[in-house]
Amino acid sequence: MTIERQELITYLDRLLQPDQFNDYAPNGLQVEGVQTIQRVVTGVTASQALIDQAIKCKADVLLVHHGYFWRNEASALTGIKKRRIKALMDHDINLIAYHLPLDCHAELGNNAQLGRLMGWVADAHMQSSGVTGLGLCATLPLACTGMEVQQHLSRVLGREALHIDAPSKPIKRIGWCTGGAQGMIDQAVALGLDAYVSGEISESTVHVARENGVHYFAAGHHATERYGPKALAAYLQQQLGLDCEFVDLPNPA
Repeated sequence: MTIERQELITYLDRLLQPDQFNDYAPNGLQVEGVQTIQRVVTGVTASQALIDQAIKCKADVLLVHHGYFWRNEASALTGIKKRRIKALMDHDINLIAYHLPLDCHAELGNNAQLGRLMGWVADAHMQSSGVTGLGLCATLPLACTGMEVQQHLSRVLGREALHIDAPSKPIKRIGWCTGGAQGMIDQAVALGLDAYVSGEISESTVHVARENGVHYFAAGHHATERYGPKALAAYLQQQLGLDCEFVDLPNPA
């Protein structure tokens, strides 16, 4: 099965609705390649290693969560940026990226997928206005200890989750937002949540969690954001009949 490049981009835009977001990088086509698409590789970040895998797989499209041309990023095509883009262009591979749209999609998004994997049934958004899906909340069927949530996260993600403990506080109401969303702990506090999970942690996050008596879990930026690209690959293969493969490259961050 094949599809024309513009047809695929139109399909993805309708699915992920990037126009709803004021994002940190352009969503959609970032580097133009071959026009007729047959094979798609998805992944988290358009690193050189992932590009090399896409070349090895003879991909026509590399579809990622973290692409290029970020806000305040240097615009010159030098160094690793030049080498990456040159490799894509030399092999006529389209680079397509969706950042916040792939975090927030109600079914395929990183947040929705993390909740599904953890068994958390989202019943509210952490943000009352603006981007929906950027932060979800759930009520657990049974109250858990912080250690139980930490162990469950670590088992599911295959990575040791960092836990900032709120001693003796049971967890019944939990919120989460994948990736570098540690700053949303303030919303977690305002919502009266017992615990908050994100990918990364900052020095200040520790103090906010401790001083407000909220459990905080840093489960890894890559580890929490690989399931959106994986779900998207399966969805495109099922819906469009394209040859799609998710490539997961280990990243400790």
